[in-house]
Amino acid sequence: MNRKIELILVMLFPVILSSQEQKEYKINTIAFYNVENLFHPEDDPLTFDDDRTPSGKDRWTYDVYNDKLKNMAKVISLIGVKECQNTPAIIGLAEIENRQVLEDLINEPVLQSKNYGIIHFDSPDRRGIDVALLYQKALFIPTHQKSYELIIYDHKTSKRVYTRDQLVVSGYLDGDLFHILVNHWPSRRGGVSRSAYKREKAARLNKKIVDSLFEINPYAKIINMGDFNDEPNNISLKKILGAKDKQAKVKLKELYNPMSKMAKKGGGSHAWDDGWTIFDQIIVSKELIKKDFSSYRYYKAGIFNESLLTTPTGKYKGYPFRSFSKGVYTGGYSDHFPVYLYVIKEKRV
Repeated sequence: MNRKIELILVMLFPVILSSQEQKEYKINTIAFYNVENLFHPEDDPLTFDDDRTPSGKDRWTYDVYNDKLKNMAKVISLIGVKECQNTPAIIGLAEIENRQVLEDLINEPVLQSKNYGIIHFDSPDRRGIDVALLYQKALFIPTHQKSYELIIYDHKTSKRVYTRDQLVVSGYLDGDLFHILVNHWPSRRGGVSRSAYKREKAARLNKKIVDSLFEINPYAKIINMGDFNDEPNNISLKKILGAKDKQAKVKLKELYNPMSKMAKKGGGSHAWDDGWTIFDQIIVSKELIKKDFSSYRYYKAGIFNESLLTTPTGKYKGYPFRSFSKGVYTGGYSDHFPVYLYVIKEKRV
């Protein structure tokens, strides 16, 4: 990248390291957002998307679709801006139907100048929803991308359960090699306990992917994001994936989950059964929590729950302002709040 362009693009972030010393840091936002059924109105004969068409049950017209796009773009345009003066360098998405909706999304006026690139694979999910990654081309250079199929069989019928693949993207963020995993694990439909085996299967696949990256480089910078449909203390994440809740407990080739602390304090990215859950999480590897900021390290994480994303009135006041409720388009955003983290490194003089 041209050095002059790089200096313009890099955002500087002051961090007080001691009472006597102040240093300047580059900062970038990495985020994840379940956008709640971002479907294109055109019918796909290969998937069960009939409800989200103009003549379908949800009356998913082009006017509704365009309004939904505008809302999703608006949210993305706000994440991290207060701290970084920039939209996310990288953002994982869940519940998008196809590449077309991604093209339409990044071409919304509030995002167009960011020149986002798209990484997406069609998955075998019956409804046709996938995960994807958007990245600012000026900040992140992808070098490898792969989609890993999650194969599950129903315990009762022994039939294949078709669900989302797990996306892995490797690339350089301002010269630092990152490995980004984007997930949307099977839902809790049918009950938490009855469906747990599906998410545990997803966790085993995810652990296999993570371990393969560590096998290549034990010091790999891994960011594992997604809607896991489980909370940090569930077996899938805590036991199988082994994501630790305290940085001091994380050993080499292990993961740290900064969302654990938020969950213990009652925070939430999604409302479930009249209570808050943190299904949306960003988990990082040991290398990212080191305190040597000569290269990018984890700084802090959060839930982007700004007031415009919350239901303004009624029984569910304060819950995520979802875009569809009781068969009617609400003009809202999503039934999930986005989550994010900041990575920082010391500016070289």
